[in-house]
Amino acid sequence: MIRILIADDHAIVRGGLKQLLSGESDFTVAGEAANGLEALKQIREQPFDVVLMDMSMPGRSGIELIKQIKAEKPKLALLVLSMHKEEQYAVRALKAGALGYLTKESAPDQLVAAIRKVAGGGVFISSGVAERLALELGGNHDADPHTQLSDREYQVFRMIVSGRPIGGIADDLSLSVKTVSTHKTRILQKMRMTSSAELIHYAIRHQLVDMPGDS
Repeated sequence: MIRILIADDHAIVRGGLKQLLSGESDFTVAGEAANGLEALKQIREQPFDVVLMDMSMPGRSGIELIKQIKAEKPKLALLVLSMHKEEQYAVRALKAGALGYLTKESAPDQLVAAIRKVAGGGVFISSGVAERLALELGGNHDADPHTQLSDREYQVFRMIVSGRPIGGIADDLSLSVKTVSTHKTRILQKMRMTSSAELIHYAIRHQLVDMPGDS
């Protein structure tokens, strides 16, 4: 039996996933969490085979949460089910320790197959993500500039191109304005750009920002 923890901050999503997965004879949804802290608490208290997690939840989430879970439970399989397109987070999630990445637009049977795959120790990703991962791990010098950013820099980059002011980013990430400004300077240097406007145009061109109408 594959014991699954569903971590998503939307109750309707958790309910739908639980109903879908409960229809599989070899699955049991053994826990639910609405944020990263709840997910960590349950992972520490009981055994799971797979954590099905969203990238964006209140508190600790995303890459930071993946890294912390893997540090505490190295053998636990993490499968990301996110509203964010693959271009935005998939490679970083896999490099952090996830075994698979699916968008919420994926078909139900694809999700079921992915859970079985990662529960068995396999990796479930699209061919496009596999190609981008191979390029990055191979040190390809033609890789897109944003792939050179650290995870924290990429997090700040995403918030900048989404229109968040420096002060707001500092509050959201519990950092000083000076630290965020330093991150922005390094981002511009690594991206070889001179303004936030250039970063925004780049993000739109590479589908790294959620546009109005995106689910």
